[in-house]
Amino acid sequence: MHATLSIHGAQFHLSGECLEQGGRSPQSLGGTPVTLHMHVPDCDAVVQRAVSAGCQVRMPLQDMFWGDRFGIIADPYGHQWSIATHIRDVSPEEIQQAMAAFPGG
Repeated sequence: MHATLSIHGAQFHLSGECLEQGGRSPQSLGGTPVTLHMHVPDCDAVVQRAVSAGCQVRMPLQDMFWGDRFGIIADPYGHQWSIATHIRDVSPEEIQQAMAAFPGG
C-alpha cells in the first residue's frame, strides 16, 4: 500500500516496503538520504498530530536563526520529514552572523 500526497497540485507517493517489487523501506536500509520538507501555517499543530498518529520526533521544534520554527519527525515507515512555519523575516546579514555563532558554523 502507499500514500498519495497532493501539495499544490503536485502528487507524490510514499510506499511501505515491498520486497517483491524491489521496494525497501528506510528502516531496512538503516536510514534515509531524503528529507521531505513542508512549510505549513502551524508546525506545532502538524507535529502534534503526526506524533499522535505514530511519528517520532527526531529534532524538536525550535525557533531557528533563519526565521522559521523548524523540527524533524520520522513517520512509522522511517521516512523523515522536516516541518516549518515562517515566524519572522531575517536579513542576510543577521543570518550570516547567526550562522557563524551556530555550532559547526
